[in-house]
Order: sequence, then structure tokens, then C-alpha cells
Amino acid sequence: MTESEELPNGGAPEDGATPPPATGDAIPAEPVEDPPEPAPAPAGIASAVNVLEVRELDWYAVRDAVTRPVSAERAERILERMEDRLAGRGPVGLAFEEYAAGPGDRAVVIGEEWPVGEVWFVGDLHGDLLALESALQHIDRSGGGADARIVFLGDLFDDGVHAAEVVLRVFELLLDGPMRVTVVTGNHDDAVEWEEGRFRSTVLPSDFTDWLNRASADGHPWAERLGRAIVHFFRRTPRALFFPDGLLVAHGGIPHTDLHPMLAEGGDWNDPRVLQDFVWLRAHPRARKRIPNRTTRGSEFGREDFAAFCEVATRAGRPVSRMLRGHDHVEERFEAFPAWTEHPALTINTLSHRLPREVFGGYERVPVVARWVRGELPEVRRLFIPPDLIREIYPEPGGAEEGG
Repeated sequence: MTESEELPNGGAPEDGATPPPATGDAIPAEPVEDPPEPAPAPAGIASAVNVLEVRELDWYAVRDAVTRPVSAERAERILERMEDRLAGRGPVGLAFEEYAAGPGDRAVVIGEEWPVGEVWFVGDLHGDLLALESALQHIDRSGGGADARIVFLGDLFDDGVHAAEVVLRVFELLLDGPMRVTVVTGNHDDAVEWEEGRFRSTVLPSDFTDWLNRASADGHPWAERLGRAIVHFFRRTPRALFFPDGLLVAHGGIPHTDLHPMLAEGGDWNDPRVLQDFVWLRAHPRARKRIPNRTTRGSEFGREDFAAFCEVATRAGRPVSRMLRGHDHVEERFEAFPAWTEHPALTINTLSHRLPREVFGGYERVPVVARWVRGELPEVRRLFIPPDLIREIYPEPGGAEEGG
């Protein structure tokens, strides 16, 4: 992984900037966004999911936001503001933070009285700045006004060359729009630690942690500060959001069945085992039940495990009937398991290309964002980034772009 002191611009072009030239025929000369049209879901996707296609964004602006560097001074300003925010004991400024039961509440129940507005969900990014900027432009163009909120489903870094840029961009969004942005902690976010003057990660791949250590040792002006801000930030972010219409939002899973008796008896929803399951558990698309395994973070849950949790949570005053999550990378970048009919779950990823550890499928992918719809699974928006633009920003390893 390589990072530089100059970061791609996460916002509008600098004054006097002109749009960069198009790449091939992929970027339209006069980009205009039409309202997305309904599109049939790919084979194997549950018909209960409403899917819309988005093809006409301003790809000039997206490309410019990814490729145009900002000064190290801008990164310094973002970090200074975030450090000041995290240093205090008061709120961080996260969306829905006002509903937390206290400073240590990481399983937040959103009250019925929250102002009804647009809520958008962005899945795993893993350093994919191209997908992030495309998602932000679509969300901005889709309206929602000042009440619109954005929920990131975690895993901001690892497996991507723009890890630092993605984190800084998310920090900037949070700082510029308090109470409008939040991040549900992902396993890669949760795994980063600062110990004895070095960063370490308890998950693989951990290329971003490797870069933080290498850059810090080489005298990078703010790499160590960025890493330490990340560690402090994810100590304060939620592990789960319970929406008032029965939607549970978490990066990974649900508290497994061995914890249900404790929760049913009024137990602690911030028990470390409960929070770990929200972040780390994987959903099995076909299994009815899976045995809890607390010797590894790779445990799975099935549809009947989820149904049992919905019953326990609802009795405990946290109604749950369906779930939105990330964590598992799927080829179509979204999946709703056909077997999960009574209590459905939707997985989304906001990734524009095949990651190094993904074995199957084409290189260019269609990243997904989702929009909250009361009483239903969130509506899926597929962002069709031009393939030439994807390959320009993220050349395929070993492909023609690298002489292979």
C-alpha cells in the first residue's frame, strides 16, 4: 500500500480548477443524472428488495474528487478538528448519538420521536475512494435536505490504496455536518490498536496498519496522529443501531444464542460479548442454526438464530424484524438471502472493484448504497461507475495497465 502526503481532494475542486479530461468514452461529455429506474434484481436476490439503477452521475466531478490532491495543510486541519472533538467528554457529533442511553452505550435504540428524514447507508469501503465519492454525489443529488443522515457500515480501510483518504473524508463529513453522519464499527475498524508506540491489528489483511507504522517511522508528518485518532474514534462509535420500525443495523451480526437468556433476563446490551457479535459474526445464507463459537471471531449465525434474537430483542423493548449489514463481501455487492423470509437480512458493500482476497467474479463491480424505507428492507441503489474510470483509478493487478 502506498500513501503520500498529498491526498486526493474529498470535496469540490479548488478555485480555478478545470474538469479533467474524460477517459475514453466512459465519461459522458455532459453528465446529467436522470431519476433512477427500477431494475430487476440479479438471480438469487430476494424479490422483497427494491433495486434501482444509477448510471448518470457527474463522472468528471467524481474523478476530480478522487484524483485532485489536497494539501497536507488540509489534512492537518481535519485531524486537528477531530482531535479536539475526541479530546472532550461531550458528544462526538455522530448521527443518532442523542439517543444513546449514556456515554458508554454502543447499542443505540433510536426513539420514535426522531425527525423523519432521509437515511442512507454506505457499506464496506476498504479504502475505495472512488465508490465513496460516487455514493456521496448520488446521495446529495437525491435530496433529503438538512435532515438527511448517512450511516457507514464500517470497514473503512484495509485492502485499498486510498485508506487514509477515505478516513479523512469521513472525518470531514462528520465535522462539517454534526449529527448527520455516523459509523457503525466494522471488524477492521475494531481491530486496530495502539500499543507501545506501534499500531497493530488483530485481523488480516492489515495493510493500512502496516502503512501507519511504516509512514510514522519514516517521519510522515501526520500518519501517527491519524492512526491514533482512528483508535480513539472507534472507541466511541456505535456497534448497532435499532431503528423504531424494527430495522437493526450492524456491521456483522447479532448476539448469538448463548447470550439470549442473559439478554432476556434484562442483561447488559453493552456486554463485550454482545458488542463483539454485532461487529464480527457472519450470516450464513442457507443454515437454519449455527453453534456459537467464542474461541474465534469467525462465528456464524443462521436464519433461526436471527428469528430467536428478534423475539428476545422485541421482548426487551428493542423491536427487531429485519437487518441491514455489511461484513460479507458478495459479488453483486448486495444480497438478501432467499431462505430468510420471516425475518429478512440485507447485506451491502460499497466497493467498485474486486479486492485482492476476492477470488471469483469480474474485476469491475457495481457498488451499492441503500436508502431507509420505513417498515421494509432498505431500498438498494446500484451505482454503475464507468468501467474505464474504475480501471484508471484502480488498475487490475497483473492486467494490461501494469504490462501483464
